[in-house]
Formats: sequence, structure tokens, C-alpha cells
Amino acid sequence: MNVLIVEDEILLAMDIEAIVEDNGHRVLAEVASLKDVEALPDDIDPQLALVDIHLANGSNGLDVCQVIQRRWPEALIVFVTANVAKIPEDFLGAHGVIAKPFSHAGVANAIRYLANGVFNPPPSVPRPASLVPSPHLERRWALA
Repeated sequence: MNVLIVEDEILLAMDIEAIVEDNGHRVLAEVASLKDVEALPDDIDPQLALVDIHLANGSNGLDVCQVIQRRWPEALIVFVTANVAKIPEDFLGAHGVIAKPFSHAGVANAIRYLANGVFNPPPSVPRPASLVPSPHLERRWALA
């Protein structure tokens, strides 16, 4: 999968990048704010965006989610956050959440599950406990 990482804590972003790449996927960009996402070229075409809620320069992942949906409507959006309570009940159309603190295995299993669903929906592997899916993800794969 082509993955976009939106995380303002550089060490966490690097950790997530390593997990993504160790699982055979490609990080297209690693950015820290809404402004950074808006500055990305349209042709990067992520299949998965891993988005924190609290971001640099006073921006937030909820606004980033809406930009991603508009620019790359096919991308799965998964919040990776310690602020799960800040996510609206409808996930703003996003597809799930991985709570921080996370384990490497938990993120790797979630990525494996999501990749399986992206390339051959619905996923043929069990959903890991590390990923809480939104109703949007379940509907998307129910239609596959």
C-alpha cells in the first residue's frame, strides 16, 4: 500500500514509518500539520492515511481527515491517537482508530488487515484488537 503519515511527533512518525516499511508498504509522505497535507501534490494517491488528532501549528487530524477525503476519496483514513474521545461518533467519515500508546505488533497487524481489505475486500484475515473500525469501514467492505 501507499501510505501517508500525518504525525507531528518526529520520533513517533519515524516509528510508524518503520513499521509500515517493515511490512512491505511504501510511505509516500510524512507530514506534521494540516498545512503540510494541503501542500502535498495531488498525484501521490495514498491508499492509507494514518492521522494523529493533535498536530503541529494548532491544526488537527479532524480537519486533515476532511482534506484527505476531498483530495484522495479512495484512501482509508485511520486515526492514530491518544485522544480517542476527541473523535466524533461518526468518525467524520474516517475508517477507524488505533489508540496510543500502541505496540509495534498492534500497528503491524492493523496494517496487514487493512492492506488485505484494500487489495481483496473484504479482508480474509481476522480484525486485530488494535484497530477499532468505524461504521464507514464496515459498510465499505460489506459492499465489496
